Amino acid sequence: MAKIVILFDFDRTLIDGDSDNWVVTEMGLTEIFHQLRFTLPWNRLMDRMMMELQSQGRSIDDIKSCLKKMPIDSHIIEAIKSAKSSGCDLKIVSDANQFFIEKILEHHDLVDCFSEIYTNPTSLDDNGNLRILPYHSDALPPHSCNLCPSNLCKGLVMDHLRASSSNDQIPRRFIYLGDGGGDFCPTLKLRECDFVMPRTNYPLWKKISDNPLLIKAEVKEWSSAEEQQRILLQLVSTITKEEDS
Repeated sequence: MAKIVILFDFDRTLIDGDSDNWVVTEMGLTEIFHQLRFTLPWNRLMDRMMMELQSQGRSIDDIKSCLKKMPIDSHIIEAIKSAKSSGCDLKIVSDANQFFIEKILEHHDLVDCFSEIYTNPTSLDDNGNLRILPYHSDALPPHSCNLCPSNLCKGLVMDHLRASSSNDQIPRRFIYLGDGGGDFCPTLKLRECDFVMPRTNYPLWKKISDNPLLIKAEVKEWSSAEEQQRILLQLVSTITKEEDS
């Protein structure tokens, strides 16, 4: 039986909204965010927003409280738990950040469903303030992928996952769920036996639609949480039956 690895993007895929925008809006940072929007790369901009919260006297507990209010659709929660209980290996590959993702998942009792989270790391500075760092450190040479932002190439993450499974006795089959332009690079790394689930009418879906000959994986689009749940669990069931037959 093949090992099924399910890779979730986070914003607008696992959650319906965007965790960065949620914090910016809910914590009253909209004005300064828009002032700086095009002066910094997104990753550095969000780190700057954390510094702004510090200057306003907001604590890390305030950020936690904000993140706890971020909803996850019940269909997504059920899909994650069902896929996990079926023996799938669930991972997250996201251009959000470690702290936001983990706190949202913890609040919904989902964090233990995921074996790995590939995202921009976070840390606390000497004053206990949250800092957001790039996944690909500025100290390292650029990743040279022109499809991805400088801070995170999801295609390199896919390469890492593929390489780490090269010696597995049980082959891995991947299901990749995403919505954004940054999800196109890892989609190009998928094979004929894999699946990609783009969100309908979002950037990944549009890139796939514009470049169908570049895609080896089978495409299964979705447009709602209920549809995502149904299609994902159908794929898990289908792959399992194929490998057991």
